[in-house]
Amino acid sequence: MKLTTKGRYAVTAMMDLALHAKIGCVSLVDVSERQNISLAYLEQLFRSLKKSGLVNSIRGAKGGYMLAKGDKEISLADILVAADEQINLACGGSACSENTPCLTHGLWTNLSNQFYEFLDSKSLNDLVKSRDVQTMATMQDVTQIGNIPVQISK
Repeated sequence: MKLTTKGRYAVTAMMDLALHAKIGCVSLVDVSERQNISLAYLEQLFRSLKKSGLVNSIRGAKGGYMLAKGDKEISLADILVAADEQINLACGGSACSENTPCLTHGLWTNLSNQFYEFLDSKSLNDLVKSRDVQTMATMQDVTQIGNIPVQISK
């Protein structure tokens, strides 16, 4: 299994929402700027995340997105499935199927199940609490007045 850009961006954007949940709604423009992800790509991605019930949206000038559940209730597996990532390491070759499995089919199926269980056991909260994520979040919380960056004091 290779995690695609779509899956990586989905996890990154959801982590951004979790990190900024205290401010309420988060605009996709802000996520786009902080995470260097195309706004058009985020809009497409957030349609899938909303349809899967992971985010809610609020319209209007002060609108944006927020987590639909607590960050402890959203797993990495939830996000990747919503982004239509394939969490399957099975062979997939023409000589292998559920009906006519190859010699290693059981191995890859078991590994896929363990991989899914690992991703399902990791919540957004687990990631947000990590020191690396906290360090990066602190570095990203820079606002601008015109062209002058201003560090937000903690």
